[in-house]
Amino acid sequence: MADVVRDPARPVAEQSTAELVQRATEQVSRLVRDELALARIELAEKGRHAGIGVGLFGGGGALALAGLGVLVAAAVLGLALVIPAWAAALVVAGALFILAGIFALIGRGQVRRAVPAMPSATADSLRADVRTVASAVRDRGQG
Repeated sequence: MADVVRDPARPVAEQSTAELVQRATEQVSRLVRDELALARIELAEKGRHAGIGVGLFGGGGALALAGLGVLVAAAVLGLALVIPAWAAALVVAGALFILAGIFALIGRGQVRRAVPAMPSATADSLRADVRTVASAVRDRGQG
């Protein structure tokens, strides 16, 4: 495209089509860069919060696992007062495997329902940008 002499002080109605196309191209390019930067910032912040949350869940899970181990030992020792110790250990292990299977099935159902993470602020901003550009194009076509 030939170099177009641009005078930003001139009203849009007086600018040539080439000037308007060049201006629109620059603005769209800047808009896309800005939207990508916004998405990057939003995803980084969400990722940081998710990382902290996962770390805290992990620490809580480790402590809960230790507590569960103590409870399992208490259940085996309590049941061993009624039946032989080896049988008590088998009963408790069987109950734990059944619970683990139930939890796995419920967890699988929850994972299937999960939606992909999407930067909602960026998506809303992009929708607003598209509406603005479409409105400007319509107004320009009617004027």
